[in-house]
Amino acid sequence: MRILASIWLFLSAALLSSCISHSQQTVAETPRERPNVLFIVSDDLNARLGTYGAQVITPHIDELASKGVRFDRAYSQYPWCAPSRASFMTGLRPDTVGVTDLSTPLRAKHPDLVTIPELFRQNGYFTGRVGKIFHQGVPGGVGRPGPDDPQSWDIAIDPAGHDLEVLDRLENMTPGNHIGSALAFYRDEVGDLEQTDGMVASEVIDLIEKHRDEPFFIAAGFYRPHVPEVAPAPYFDLYDLVDIPAWSVTDHTTPPEASALFIPDDMGMTELEQRRFIQSYYAATSFVDAQVGRLLAALEENGLADNTIVVFVSDHGFLLGEHDQWAKRLLWEPSARVPLVIYAPESTGNGSASSRLVELVDLFPTLAHLAGLSAPDTLEGRSLVPLLNKPTLEGWDRPVYTQIAGGRSVRTARWHYAEFEAGRKGTQLFDHSVDPHETRNLAGDPRYADVVGRLSALLPDDVEERPDPLRYDPENDCLHQPERASITLGTPCARYIDP
Repeated sequence: MRILASIWLFLSAALLSSCISHSQQTVAETPRERPNVLFIVSDDLNARLGTYGAQVITPHIDELASKGVRFDRAYSQYPWCAPSRASFMTGLRPDTVGVTDLSTPLRAKHPDLVTIPELFRQNGYFTGRVGKIFHQGVPGGVGRPGPDDPQSWDIAIDPAGHDLEVLDRLENMTPGNHIGSALAFYRDEVGDLEQTDGMVASEVIDLIEKHRDEPFFIAAGFYRPHVPEVAPAPYFDLYDLVDIPAWSVTDHTTPPEASALFIPDDMGMTELEQRRFIQSYYAATSFVDAQVGRLLAALEENGLADNTIVVFVSDHGFLLGEHDQWAKRLLWEPSARVPLVIYAPESTGNGSASSRLVELVDLFPTLAHLAGLSAPDTLEGRSLVPLLNKPTLEGWDRPVYTQIAGGRSVRTARWHYAEFEAGRKGTQLFDHSVDPHETRNLAGDPRYADVVGRLSALLPDDVEERPDPLRYDPENDCLHQPERASITLGTPCARYIDP
């Protein structure tokens, strides 16, 4: 296995040996030449990448991070696909944009809002989307536009690959769960180019080649590692089961009673079943990494690497056993924290990492700033260009926010504080300076009452009400219960709902 891994790493490094050149000029307020943007979004990917110190094999994303700026403390505003994407694609917080579930249309609350690609389109850029950028259910929405935003794009493409043909062959570690949340996987003998994510990369490469002579904003939306984890067999072979820990946090932090999201006892999985699913998650991540490598190589081959801003990000994380949880829609670090790498050719901080707190809502003002465009004055994030030029910039002390149904949290450089239903159903306080894995809840300790008071005052007074247990999903024409991934539903379409 280790020989296979070494060969794969060697080939990967060769593919990306000089994908993106390195410039030492300062980012200008108005670039001399309008830069392109390649905006790459993965689905349900926490910062489990080689560049972040994980055992997952991701040489292409690692190489991108070595050329650009890696943000080590980037957070999703809402760790659930539709709310997160609606937020970062508009630069508005979930309560502002009004999307906190899977069914509310993007423009229901603000019909005249402007999205990131729409701003670029209004300024003469070609804009194209391939795959999942705004919300699509997985796997049921794959190959369909779903609740897209047509006015953002000149063209939108929705591939559907072989992974959709093997859904009846999945190995499910959590039988009874619907397919959009079941911890299921399949080791596919069909290669990269026939998988949906392989097709996403191929279509994006085609758009890059067709529009290489005009400024473009091209978004590549990969579906993995969202469950079910379908990936070609060689990516599974990169990981020996014996080397994969079943790494639940053993010093359990009692979850607030408010959270029906918590699923006890590792969803009933044995240690071997946990290892097998983690292996599949790693395999799917490495598969996505290979597709990222293809995109970066295409920029180099088309002579565009020196004038293309590249963003790699995920919509939110996913717990793989920490706190005995296997989910998103939680406020723990592995659910809320995301990988974020930005390569801007003229940034003076390229090749560095930043430990400053940033949010996904910052992406819109950052890209507008880099391209010299006038962003809407309603944006709620702030430009990260100062950190792209000086990743260790002092004085960057703004708190960041994450919310779920019935819960809100604020993070500062040292603390993470969360309230559930305004504290009526529980509070949590973690000191990241000594407890980065969030195993010791200090909220009830009188010694930290002042800290709790200060952080609580930073949270908004209003609290999003938890949705009704059953809600109608118009896209899939059936009822589902989004608050509990372990609920088995009787409707035929329930198995195709992204929880």
